[in-house]
Amino acid sequence: MLKIEELEKELNNGILKSIYVLYGEELFLLENSLRKIKKLFGECIKGINYIPIDDTNIAEIISDIETPAFGYEKKLIIARNSGILKKEGKRKNAELAKIKDRLAEYLEDNRKFIEESVVLVFIEEDIDNKSKLYKTIEKIGDICDFAYQKPIEIEKRIKTICNAYKVKITDADLRYFIESCGTNMQELINEIRKLIEYAGENGTIQKEDIDNLCIKKLESVIFDLTDNLGKKETGKALQVLKNLIYAKEPLQKILITLYNHFKKLYLTKIAVKNGKDIITSLNLKPNQTFLVNKYKMQAKYFEEEELKAILQNLRDLDYHYKIGFIDLQIGLESILCRYCS
Repeated sequence: MLKIEELEKELNNGILKSIYVLYGEELFLLENSLRKIKKLFGECIKGINYIPIDDTNIAEIISDIETPAFGYEKKLIIARNSGILKKEGKRKNAELAKIKDRLAEYLEDNRKFIEESVVLVFIEEDIDNKSKLYKTIEKIGDICDFAYQKPIEIEKRIKTICNAYKVKITDADLRYFIESCGTNMQELINEIRKLIEYAGENGTIQKEDIDNLCIKKLESVIFDLTDNLGKKETGKALQVLKNLIYAKEPLQKILITLYNHFKKLYLTKIAVKNGKDIITSLNLKPNQTFLVNKYKMQAKYFEEEELKAILQNLRDLDYHYKIGFIDLQIGLESILCRYCS
């Protein structure tokens, strides 16, 4: 199993292997590595030296491997979401199971031929790492799990981009940038490019630049709103809400996000009281662990019973809104005023 950084280093150094399995949730980095594989491979002529495969033609994969790449030294075959490596449910596809077994045996028996004539790339959302095919590829190819990046890994990547353009950003402002804009690599790169352009060569990205130029994630704005709520600053809390509405965030989405946020504060409160792990209690992904301290700090603003009451009020608002008893915006503003007072 290769780490993302190890695969990227190989590809950056011009090393192209014959078999790859790329899977996971961090699609931006996965697609970036796939582009590098294609670039290293060279010219691609569909149907000649480039064959795309999906679940509709996966049965032809062995035939496609064996067919010569007429006029070209090698053939690139990309099997994307074909199901060939995916874990099957209770209702197994007998035909697909046969294809998996045949392919596993074929790859095992024809290593040299494949190494000399084919670059084979499997791309799946998730995989069955106990299957015969997976274990065969594990022995003869490269497998890379594109899991969501941890905060420290994201910071390193963004810092590298800033350094490449000779733009500075402090560690504190870099963390604030990620907290504000989320952990999706594509979105982060789009936002950091704006900041780099604004700062200019040899410039420095400031916190106020992030506030003024970046599109903040709704979850980040809800943190700001909750901070104001906890500090009993009614005007600021209402202004954050109005800014969200002005930015055309759907009121129902604001309500749901606010409810989920206070639910996490309540779970944090319970976890701290009982000495339990907050990451486990909130079911946070590796790229969300940096939020633990923020949840802990905000949970201190509220008593346990107060958080339960806020959650109940938000549920009641949802019900009363759906039956036409109250306007959703007025209801949200009423709840904010009540807990700021």
